Formats: sequence, structure tokens, C-alpha cells
Amino acid sequence: MNTYRVSTAVLASHKAADCPGAVVASLTIPWGFSRGDDDLGGYHLVWPRDLVETAGGFLAAGDANEALAILDYLRRVQEPSGRWPQNLWLDGKPYWSGIQMDECAFPVLLADMLHRLGHLDKKALKHIMPMLRGAARYILTNGPATGEDRWEEDAGYSPFTLAVEVSALLAAADLLSLDGDEVAANHLRETADCWNEQIEKWTFAGEPDFCASVGIAGHYVRIAPPGATDEASASGETEIRNQTPDRAILSTTDVLSPDALALVRFGLRAADDPHIVDTVKAIDHSLRVELPQGPLWYRYTGDGYGEHEDGAPFDGIGQGLPWPLLAGERAHYELAAGRREVAEALLSTLEKSAGPGGLLPEQTWDGPDIPERELFFGQPAGSAMPLVWAHSEHIKLVRSLRDGAVFDMPPQGVERYIRNKTASHLRIWRFNNRLSSVPVGKQLRLETEANALVHWSTDNWATVSDSPAIPSGLGTYYVDLPLQHEDAGTRVVFTFYWPDVENWEHTDFTVQVVNEPENQMRIDREE
Repeated sequence: MNTYRVSTAVLASHKAADCPGAVVASLTIPWGFSRGDDDLGGYHLVWPRDLVETAGGFLAAGDANEALAILDYLRRVQEPSGRWPQNLWLDGKPYWSGIQMDECAFPVLLADMLHRLGHLDKKALKHIMPMLRGAARYILTNGPATGEDRWEEDAGYSPFTLAVEVSALLAAADLLSLDGDEVAANHLRETADCWNEQIEKWTFAGEPDFCASVGIAGHYVRIAPPGATDEASASGETEIRNQTPDRAILSTTDVLSPDALALVRFGLRAADDPHIVDTVKAIDHSLRVELPQGPLWYRYTGDGYGEHEDGAPFDGIGQGLPWPLLAGERAHYELAAGRREVAEALLSTLEKSAGPGGLLPEQTWDGPDIPERELFFGQPAGSAMPLVWAHSEHIKLVRSLRDGAVFDMPPQGVERYIRNKTASHLRIWRFNNRLSSVPVGKQLRLETEANALVHWSTDNWATVSDSPAIPSGLGTYYVDLPLQHEDAGTRVVFTFYWPDVENWEHTDFTVQVVNEPENQMRIDREE
């Protein structure tokens, strides 16, 4: 069987004939045999994340026209705020209402990839520039924490989402530079630098006994709880959806996921970064399962999305099963790490995870055979099949192996953070991200969505300064308070005057300069 041709056929068969650029996630309903005819809970909707992954599959197969159609569809269904719906009907009407920041960033990466491959000329780039600006502004004003992770469940700081957001800001900056807007481009790069520098602070931790047993210093967590960026860390608790109450809450440090490999896939961390290497060891210790076709991985610790142990269909509660597409993602990591033979073996594992007709399932059954339920060890479970996302990953992996490099890795982060080790000089305060502290040596950026004058003091109003806000070029305004030379313990107090409405904020805000070992974990590990 020509598995590559099956995958391209799956992508083509899921296109909407009367809506150019729309591709549904699957024509199936997971465990549809157990549902009634009036059940609308299938995958016959458009998810922006899946759609961009699918566009990458078309591009990897050489079909740039379909990828361009997808980009134009995304342009048409973008919401006025600049974001995209969690999922939507073909006509653009939203279905679910979650906010997933990776879905707000993925379309930017698609536009950048199309441009880098020579498929977006100057005229086409001008046509999509309003879409890019809207998306960049939404990320800028609502990130880095997400309302839901890519598994559509938890809010907070997700390594996967952070990787997509930061790489999208850098990609948008390059495209804005091409459009002649260096002011906005520089603002996006500074924001990306700020977020990138704090990824380990937010998401790298590890329970000491577990880390000692695996022989690691720590690992990236699946997701850290939301909160202001100066206080966020990989601590607290993580809610596990689709589980019984006694399993619905786990310590954040105990919940692992292959999602952290996105930091390599999107070019923010090297494959041999000590944090990544340690995390891979932890993932393999906790989430890897050996099956007849080879190793597959679970989505995350404690996952409950899948059949019950006795094979009964998922009914809102179940037990997580391994996902073949995660073998494709792992293969891309192995290729980035220079282990081509491992990546090729994982390609074979992915292909052997297909059903008899060559269709790749969402999940694979990992328990003993239950013939009466048509469940067999190492074969497709009862969830969606085919999953277009999995077939897109398959096509991209074939292309990556042919090219000898990860096909869809954005180059901007590689150049900026891996090669040049660019650091950030600031921390960002917003009304929806009210920092209470800033590390010694950092500027404090106050960013607002309306023109402002900042009235501020570092000596309890004994002396004051008034700083007019500067337009970012993206519909926001900012003032950089020069705290980088202040000692720990200095407190800056500030308020806002809104000149457009001639009104004061009537509230004072305070941020303290602190000695914070912000990146000590990165420094120690890299030494």
C-alpha cells in the first residue's frame, strides 16, 4: 500500500467542495456507533489549528494552491478582534467558544511559510496584511497564557502554545518589516524576546523524587496555571478533564506531555538543550508505550479521553490512549536531533498504526484484545479515523526525511535564540497582566490599548515624571520606565491619564524591583 498516496487522498477528500480553503478535521464522529442520529459532536468542523497543520501537509506534498486557499479562508473567517474561533462551521460561524492562543498564532506561521517558499508575492502579502496585523495584535494583548491548551482543556502557560505564539510574533515581525513597518516589527520582536526568556520560569519544574528516579534535573510540565507573568510558575494543580473526581486534580509538576517538543519543532530551543533532553527522558519514562508496530505516546499524564478499561466507548470519562500522530511529532524531534534512523523507524511506526484501509486513527488501543468490541492490541481504537491532522503529519514527515530537515520549522527563532542567544531587556505590564515585580536590570514596559500619559515616581511621589505613550504600530501604546539601573527594593508607582477622553485612571499601581534568579535554572543547566 502506498501510504503517502493514502494520506494525500485523505487530505483531498476532506476539502469542502463549495467553500474553497475549508478542510474539516475528520468526516467521522468519534465512537459514532454509540451515538444517536441527532448528535452533532463530530469532527466535521474546521479547527484553525488542524487547518494550518493540513495546509502544511498540502505544501509538503507540493500543492501550494490549496495552502494558499486555506490562508485566504482563514483571512475570511478571522474575527474582528484578530482571533479565530476555537472551531467553526464552513461558513465561518463559531461552534465552541474557547480561546486557544495557538489557534490565533498558527495562521501567521502559515503565511510566513508560504512567503518563505516563494508562494506569496508582494501583492498577495499586501492582501493578507490586515489579517496578520489583527492576529499579531491579538497575541500581543492576550498572550502569553492561553484560555485552553491545544487539547482544548486547561488554561495557563503551555509549552506548546508558547512555542507557537513566540514563533508567530517573530514571523509576523518579518512580514511587517517587508511591508515597511519597522516600528511594529521591532515591537513584536521585543515582546517575543520577553516571553521566550521566561519559558523555563513558567513551565520547567519537576517533583524531586521523580526527577531523581529518572536521573534528570527537571522537565517541562504539560501546562502551568494562569496568572501574571511575574508570578506564574510550574507549581500548583492541573485539572485533568474526562476523569472521575478522584483523578481530576494532579500536582502541576506531576503532569507531563510530549507538547514540550514543540519548543524544538518551532525553533526556540535546540534539540540538545539540557532542558529538552531531560524532558524527553521524563516523557519516555511516563508516557511511552511499546506496541507491535513500535513505540507510541500518550497525550499527557492522567488523560481520560478514550475508551474505558473494559472497552466501553468514551462517554465523557475514560482512559487516555496513545496517539499515532505523536509518533510523527517525535520523529520530527529525532530528525532535528540528527538521529535520522530513529526518525525513519518512527515513520514506519506511524504508518503501521493505520487501519486495514491505510487510514490513520486518532488513538490506538493499548489493552488486551476485546474482539466483541472490535478492539485489538496495537490497532485503531473507536475514536476518529481518519484524523486529517495525523495524515498531514505523515506527509510532512515524509517530506522532512526527504529534505533532511524539519519541513515546517520557522527559522526566526533558530537564528535569534539558538544561534544568537538574544536576551530581553524588559518585562511587560498590561491591565490584564498586572506585574507586581520586575527583575533587577530590566526595563518596565507599560502597554495599553488606548493612548495614555503615564504619571510615575520611584520615590513615593517626592519627585514625579510624566511620560507620553508611544504608538506600537499595532493599535497599542507603551511607555518604557527606565528601571534597569535601579536597585532591588525600589518601588515604582504609576497611574494613567487618558488624553483622548480627558480622564485620570484614579488608581495607583506599584511594581517593585527584585533580585530574581529569573533564568538561573537555564544558566546552571547550560554551564
